[in-house]
Amino acid sequence: MQELPIVKQLKEELRKVEKELRIDIPKELRTAAAHGDFRENAEYEAAKQRQSYLQARVAHLTSRVNMLVSLKLDNIPKDAVGFGSRVHLEDLNTGDEVVYEIVTPEEVDPRNGKISVSSPIGKALLNKKSGEEATVNLPGGVKEYAVKELYTLHDLFFRKPDR
Repeated sequence: MQELPIVKQLKEELRKVEKELRIDIPKELRTAAAHGDFRENAEYEAAKQRQSYLQARVAHLTSRVNMLVSLKLDNIPKDAVGFGSRVHLEDLNTGDEVVYEIVTPEEVDPRNGKISVSSPIGKALLNKKSGEEATVNLPGGVKEYAVKELYTLHDLFFRKPDR
């Protein structure tokens, strides 16, 4: 079974964080401890703080990977907007076209069109099909979009190559 690209990225980050936690931090702690008095040892204190941060990061990354791996991809629509979709929209008021990708929280980057399913636009687009319209209530006012093209997670990542 194929993995989502975000799972691969999170696993790679997890591998790096675990290496730093297991190998680099213990070296830093030994070096700092060799300087003596822990009460006034800034290097030791910084290494301990980094260790605490890395332990929390490992726990978070492990949790996210487990959650994403357990996603039932068959439950994600194959013909409507859902997680992993790329949606080409037409602003019905201006005629402008915009493209959004529905991504995980780790990937959100609104400037580059990567939005969360829980964002106002993501919520309005959820379960819309090509040709349907969506109304989005934004702080700056109401936007109305028409779904011009839709590529689902299944289209983008799991389509078998044509022979």
